[in-house]
Amino acid sequence: MECRSDCGACCTAPSISSPIPGMPDGKPANTPCVQLDEQQRCKLFRSPLRPKVCAGLQPSREMCGSTRAQAMVYLIDLERLTAP
Repeated sequence: MECRSDCGACCTAPSISSPIPGMPDGKPANTPCVQLDEQQRCKLFRSPLRPKVCAGLQPSREMCGSTRAQAMVYLIDLERLTAP
């Protein structure tokens, strides 16, 4: 499955504990990554600077749903269920 433009839910909803260029302490949940561009796409997508956790999160119909709003609900719920 390909990412849809103007979504960026996977770069917003989850918390990331590893450093991201421009976010050395990672990012909290429900916070857009500074590496999202104007179309809500990752500027580091094919870069070796992209965190491994980000590269491991692959789009799927279950996760992405049909809209950004559906993806945000799914990912925020997943974040809540996996929080320490």
